[in-house]
Amino acid sequence: MRTIVLPAALLCSAVLAGCTPSAAQQGRIDTRAATAQTKLDAALAGLVPGKPTSCLPLSNSSQYQTEGYGPTILYKFSRGLVYRNDTNGGGCEGIARGDVLVTRQVGGQLCSGDIGTTVDSTSRFQTGSCALGRFTPYRKP
Repeated sequence: MRTIVLPAALLCSAVLAGCTPSAAQQGRIDTRAATAQTKLDAALAGLVPGKPTSCLPLSNSSQYQTEGYGPTILYKFSRGLVYRNDTNGGGCEGIARGDVLVTRQVGGQLCSGDIGTTVDSTSRFQTGSCALGRFTPYRKP
């Protein structure tokens, strides 16, 4: 019995060690995160955050543009009104490279907890998904 347990424990250790990024990979991850944060700060420069809300009311006439900055999505309605959404951090980063965000809205609202899916605009393959967080309005003072 011990001979079976020991190799399994070693296998688990080897598998887990393979999941940690190398120093070079971690450096690239950190650089991408810092670049995304710098671009996000620039996009929100001059705007003041308001009180977060759990839903973003949308109507058929709503015109907005989505932009991705790492795990953060900006919904730009105008130069003076932007909603920030910090996703769960997994999967919707493709928006920054041009992927399309697809969401299903119930009752004309986009709400915290809704699932967003990213799709490559050329191949139409799904590239990721994420859960939306709360929506924070940013307005010009």
